[in-house]
Amino acid sequence: MNVITLRRVCRAVLLAAALLVCPLLALADDRPSPEGIEFFERKVRPLLVKHCYSCHSAEAKKLRGELRLDTRDGVKQGGASGPVVVPGEPAKSPLILAVRHAADVQPMPPKEKLTDAEIADLEAWVKMGVPDPRTGAATAAADPTKGRDFWSFQPVRDHPPPPVKDESWPINPIDRFVLAELEKRDLKPVAPADKRALIRRATFDLTGLPPTPEEIADFLNDDSPDAYAKLIDRLLASPAYGERWGRHWLDVVRYADSAGDNSDFPIPQMVKYRDWVIDAFNRDLPYDRFITEQLAGDLLPATDATDRYQKLIATGYLANARRFGSYEDARYPWYLTYEDTIDNLGRTFLGLTINCARCHDHKFDPISQEDYYALYGFFQSTRYPRAGIELDQVQRDLVPLASASEIERAEHERKAELAKVEAKAKRLAVEKRAADQVVRWAEKLHDPDRVKAAKKRVEELTKAVAAAKKEKDRFDRKPWPFELAYAVAEGKTEGKHKVGNACVQIKGDPERQGKEVPRRFPTVLGGQTLPAKVQGSGRLHLARWIADPKNPLTARVMVNRVWHYHFGKGIVATPSDYGKQGTPPTHPELLDYLASRFAESGWSVKAMHRLVMLSRTYQLSGADDAANARHDVDNEYLWRFPRQRLDAESIRDAMLAVSSDLDRGRGGSHPFPDPNTWDYTQHKPFKAVYDTDRRCVYLMTQRIQRHPFLALFDGADTNASTAKRITSTTPLQALYLMNDPFVHAQAKKFAARLLAAADGDAGRVERAYLLAYGRPPTADEQAAAQEFLTKVTEKLRESGVGTGELPAKTWESFARVVFLSNEFVYVE
Repeated sequence: MNVITLRRVCRAVLLAAALLVCPLLALADDRPSPEGIEFFERKVRPLLVKHCYSCHSAEAKKLRGELRLDTRDGVKQGGASGPVVVPGEPAKSPLILAVRHAADVQPMPPKEKLTDAEIADLEAWVKMGVPDPRTGAATAAADPTKGRDFWSFQPVRDHPPPPVKDESWPINPIDRFVLAELEKRDLKPVAPADKRALIRRATFDLTGLPPTPEEIADFLNDDSPDAYAKLIDRLLASPAYGERWGRHWLDVVRYADSAGDNSDFPIPQMVKYRDWVIDAFNRDLPYDRFITEQLAGDLLPATDATDRYQKLIATGYLANARRFGSYEDARYPWYLTYEDTIDNLGRTFLGLTINCARCHDHKFDPISQEDYYALYGFFQSTRYPRAGIELDQVQRDLVPLASASEIERAEHERKAELAKVEAKAKRLAVEKRAADQVVRWAEKLHDPDRVKAAKKRVEELTKAVAAAKKEKDRFDRKPWPFELAYAVAEGKTEGKHKVGNACVQIKGDPERQGKEVPRRFPTVLGGQTLPAKVQGSGRLHLARWIADPKNPLTARVMVNRVWHYHFGKGIVATPSDYGKQGTPPTHPELLDYLASRFAESGWSVKAMHRLVMLSRTYQLSGADDAANARHDVDNEYLWRFPRQRLDAESIRDAMLAVSSDLDRGRGGSHPFPDPNTWDYTQHKPFKAVYDTDRRCVYLMTQRIQRHPFLALFDGADTNASTAKRITSTTPLQALYLMNDPFVHAQAKKFAARLLAAADGDAGRVERAYLLAYGRPPTADEQAAAQEFLTKVTEKLRESGVGTGELPAKTWESFARVVFLSNEFVYVE
């Protein structure tokens, strides 16, 4: 066998091994996952376009190394030196070694190394299995004329509920749409859930908390025909509803209490936006107003000062966009913050990956690069606040929650005070220079006494000058006499955040400006343009275009989010991607019916909850059915209610609730360090964990460091929009529930509650089951619990636990078993 053949065989063996080792391989013929596509389009494709295509694409003047990186096949085949990636193994991938500028490897790009963040993105891509949706040459996806033929860009149609064979089954119009699809496939819905399962399901769904035994008893004892409807109304009226559904929204808008730059500066004022969201859900703020206030609350009329301040706070949605720089304003990369804003706006309100058009026309959806920069102009014309940067640890451009006269007076007083501070610093500097001259004069005269006195004066003045400088440097950190909001405002006539249209950035490079693009809505959605008379950013017009009932996406996207959070899966399984790379709806007529009702109701989210939850479809049991499962194993057509694990927040809140340790008060501010002490850098970023006995929605959440509990139990990613939570099952989760001090503390309090509330072990077991599972134990479970308690007591006694401590320790052990059980963390 010659050398060339041997090399080919070895290469084939290595590739085969990679295929076996990496089951998530995305370079195979199988379509990559939606998450993989999203990561590629957001992170990898722009990077390749910017840094690699000039030498490794069809557009290169000379193809280097016979390597094409502009197609999936090109990445898969590699170049003259062989494969460039080993899916799943960055350390073995020549591409990664090259961009790391590793020893004995040709560095790429040759002239300038990629940033650490860019290298990390490529490494993450390889670890994911190199997901790549590209199929060859660019498509004509950006053509809006053809794009309007796609289902999601078609106008919403108000479909009448269809006829069904079993007229006795539907109890509201939703059931007719669902049953019609079931009957087409010879699927039969299972029996309804019992009342205990239903109240537990509904209570967790709407409040994120377990029902109390008393609430369960009241519901069971209510035999009126509208008992269930009254339950839904009670839950929707609870303050806990806004906390629960506000948290869902915070997932989507990637809420965080820190900026996300390399130093991850804290944002103490961000909680105002969090609380605004919670209040908006509780008061059922119409969704079109909910959109408009977040995008342009500062441009809306207000009824009074309080209303004005709340509308300003609402624009915290825009202000919450990530920050990326660590250096002075002249070089600050605001374009990345605008990019993050556009990306989130597209996914959140429109269900579109608009960000994929930053460097080129969208490869799959009818969004052109000009559409992207038409939107870019709205946010380039907006003044964003700054949380602080490494070289200037001061918050700037926050929005005062005060009247114009109060702001003017405070600014006047501040300028006057600053002038005094600067004058003092200048005077001391002059005196020090004079004192230095006195020292030199005294030394020339050889007068020791005068030299000593002069040096002492210089020493005093040096300290005074340093103190004055420190006072001046800290002046910007001095608090204002009114509250500030981390919110946006209109741009300026000059400098950064200048009002006006944006230019296309060639290949997404802000240094390479192309043609100017007027601010407008994407062409495929109508292409509405700003009236000539508009002098500001135009955000109010943008908000109204998004919230227009004629927009085919906005209502569809929101009602699908509501459906997704109730059933664990949306009618569209990709809640933030309604494009060609997303998943088409399983019940398209039902989706449009719900969207029509949503607009018709005045955009009431609570009305949508009632419509969905009062359906028979929602009230089905979670029982399995072998015959149905053979034809619809994934329950796509909803012949049963899908069993769901509680999200991280509900698990933690439920432990606090059953232990009677949950503080139901509002979260308030976080105990951040005093701004005068801030000294954060990319090498010493802000990091903190502030625990609380209040609900999880009030936990401080950072961008660069996730709260340990939320990270372990699949909490939202604070760096990107989280359309749906993943559900992992890991040994670490079980170990946490067995061993973590927080769990032990809650188990101790749960045990104390059981010991105090019921007589006898049997009564305590029953109380535990009612609190944790919403039902009494069966006879077998009661017997098993008694056996467990007896054995634990014996073991504790043998280990030396005193008689007085035995009951508490025994029940603490029992409580931990309850927390560790599947039934505690799942809803049927």
